[in-house]
Amino acid sequence: MIVRARSPLRLGIAGGGTDISPYSDKFGGCVLNATIDMYANCTIELLEPQDGITFIAQDINNTFHSPLLNTLALEGDLLLHKAVYNRIIRDFNDNKPLPVKVYTYSDAPPGSGLGSSSTMVVTIISAYQQLLNLPLGEYDIARLAYEIERVDCDLSGGRQDQYATTFGGFNFMEFFENERVIVNPLRIRQSIINELESQIVLFFTGVSRSSAKIIDDQVKTTASDNKKPLEAMHEVKHLAYSMKECLLKSNIDGMAQLLQEAWNAKKSTSDSISTPQIESIEDKVLSAGAKSIKISGAGGGGFMMLFVDPIRRLDVERALKELDGHIQPFRFTQQGTQSWTV
Repeated sequence: MIVRARSPLRLGIAGGGTDISPYSDKFGGCVLNATIDMYANCTIELLEPQDGITFIAQDINNTFHSPLLNTLALEGDLLLHKAVYNRIIRDFNDNKPLPVKVYTYSDAPPGSGLGSSSTMVVTIISAYQQLLNLPLGEYDIARLAYEIERVDCDLSGGRQDQYATTFGGFNFMEFFENERVIVNPLRIRQSIINELESQIVLFFTGVSRSSAKIIDDQVKTTASDNKKPLEAMHEVKHLAYSMKECLLKSNIDGMAQLLQEAWNAKKSTSDSISTPQIESIEDKVLSAGAKSIKISGAGGGGFMMLFVDPIRRLDVERALKELDGHIQPFRFTQQGTQSWTV
């Protein structure tokens, strides 16, 4: 038996960082995001017991093999693959081991700022759901993925990525204490989506980064006596509501202006969010005609999102081509995680 799954990566448009505890627990967080046609992919083959367990991460050229076990040690490479397997076996397979070969690859590297790690976790869960016919809804899959990353693997991060890739499309998400999450799908007219696609340029800076230090800085912000970073986080949240309103009212110019305000506020929440390289890119593209920029995800590197007047788009793209990194073509997608049997 062979099953496959794929889940879309996401662009964080506004509010990123407010979905991280303890900020979201104490003040409530909100995020505006949308999924794009870049994916995390998974194939699972059900094998004979003597074949054991094999994980093959094709994009990072990493392989793990083990005899048939019901629990894999959470250490070494392919930690997320092991953690998903453990939870599926424990919670949904009566603790009976599964002889499987799991292939995965992502269209974006780890540390890209597009939620690639969380998207991969959701994709692997989705494939197991198809393999075992598990009765899991969207909130169940996203919450399970969150627990695997944040609790089982003790990895720093927020909540938006798991929900964005599971639900798909444009969503305004609200985060509260006791892990409560509300996903509000937004109905966006195709003409607005067309205009967004014509105005947004996605640029990979060429630098993958670990988000852990940035996230740890933002965690400290909530309890710190220094009020400036906390006030900046409140501003990031406030601007997410304003950005949603602009999107629903087709005010793309307003979104572009708010994006720059949100980026400036986000930089005030941690010294690690921007770097000299990012500042240099920002100066260059704004001089070439870009209206605003922000780093997608926690910051420090990965993908950069630019708003550009379509008339100036080629000028900005020429400026970007003089830099390290590459322009990434994309389209918005309305579908969340999907799985099927071959």
